[in-house]
Amino acid sequence: MDASFVALETRNSPMHIGSLLIYNPATAPGGFVRFKDILRFFESRMQLSKTMRQRLVRVPFDLDYPYWIEDGEFDLEYHVRHLALPKPGDWRQLCIQAARIFARPLDLNRPPWEFTVIEGLDNIPGVAPGSYAMVTKVHHAAIDGMSGIDLMEALHTLDPNAPPPNQPDTWQPEEVPNFATLLAKSWLNGIANPARQLEVAAKAMPGLANAIKGLAAKDFKLHGEMLAPRTRFNAVLSTARVVEGRSVPLADIKAIRQAVPGAKVNDVFLAIVGGAMRKYLAHHNDLPDKTLTAMAPISVRGKDEKGDMGNQVAAMIAPLGTHIADPLERLAYVHSQTVNSKAMTDAIGARNMTEMSKVSPALFMALGAQLYTRLGLANRVGPPFTTVVTNVPGPPVPIYSAGARLESMMGLLCLTDGMGLGHTVQSYVDEATITFTACRKIVPDPDFYAQCIEDSFTELRDAARAASAPAPAATPAKEPAPPAAVKDKKAKPAAAPKKAAPKKAAAKKVTRTRKVAAK
Repeated sequence: MDASFVALETRNSPMHIGSLLIYNPATAPGGFVRFKDILRFFESRMQLSKTMRQRLVRVPFDLDYPYWIEDGEFDLEYHVRHLALPKPGDWRQLCIQAARIFARPLDLNRPPWEFTVIEGLDNIPGVAPGSYAMVTKVHHAAIDGMSGIDLMEALHTLDPNAPPPNQPDTWQPEEVPNFATLLAKSWLNGIANPARQLEVAAKAMPGLANAIKGLAAKDFKLHGEMLAPRTRFNAVLSTARVVEGRSVPLADIKAIRQAVPGAKVNDVFLAIVGGAMRKYLAHHNDLPDKTLTAMAPISVRGKDEKGDMGNQVAAMIAPLGTHIADPLERLAYVHSQTVNSKAMTDAIGARNMTEMSKVSPALFMALGAQLYTRLGLANRVGPPFTTVVTNVPGPPVPIYSAGARLESMMGLLCLTDGMGLGHTVQSYVDEATITFTACRKIVPDPDFYAQCIEDSFTELRDAARAASAPAPAATPAKEPAPPAAVKDKKAKPAAAPKKAAPKKAAAKKVTRTRKVAAK
């Protein structure tokens, strides 16, 4: 799976993931953080991450998977960069700069990561004076969402005044294997690959048997709604990117899920994304009658694999309910579909799904990935899913880098031909951010799509509040009037009971950073 991200790498589709982070230096010594303070802080913590100083070595002709080695020419200042926004330094400028940085491929002859510190955030509402941002890029071959959080933990502390780690740095550089060594290794692995295929097949058989049994017993079902229709998002990519997002109170997300029995937080985010895509496509007269779908990654990383590099993920297909206008009905639909998809994934075994990728011959995988891109098949072949929605839980407590408090974190995704829009959901302390990365040719109006996300959240939140509000007391029925012949003309008619004024749900503004999120 790690090698597939290397094989898919093209100029138009750089295969890295990352974050847009905003820091407040008020908690740092002296209330100020210099660029050299950040370099010194990172240098003191290199030993806590396997990712930082390892580089890829590709085998000639892609006859085998690439190897990781410790880079003997590692240069921290190459990987950590520094720039400032021109005035006025607003949110849109920051998003444009982040998109430009994220669109550039990484140098795979060096450790595949870059962090760019961005100053000049002078006109972003709710961002404290002197704050700075950091755009992180790490190749997907090196990390998945969960190991990315481990990398974040290595470069952050729980206390702004925490001392450097006291464990010794035992890192040692390695020489790059020569041509003959790499060919010999690929030959030996090629001989062993059939045996590995048999081993994986043997492990997969019980899962396939469980899947067939579950299908027969109707524990889950395969249906046409799991196949995505073609949309404007499923096309060949350009080199340009756009990024945007919104943050919402995490408490609101947890409250929304109570409106549908059994619904999970992830179901709420999927329903919000489904509502946003419905609004966006309807605006462009491109909304299909059939529901769009999302690929939702599932981590299969064990506790003993927490610090390991690479990817330990499976996936499930989640219909998004874009054909349903009512937000609560959409949430109920999404929940029913994710229950079905999870039952199917559990039957096969998420770990088995990951293991199967380990026996794909590297040469054929690389050739297949390149042909898919060069022949422009994304414009001709139907997509397996419309978008990606990955949910990455972040720290529940504040964390600090070089003494500066992390205020907000927004995830960024890699895109491939056929998938021009991807979403990352990230939680941090009491906020949740819904961020999207898109091809600029496919989504030329990122501000509008961000507004669609905000409106979709607001509608779902208000609908959930209305559904959970107590029913108003019934108005007592009026007594019938007496017959006209005996009606007392002097009697004054009883005043009709006043109806209680309906309570209006206070709308919380969805904001871009934690500081301006409604509490």
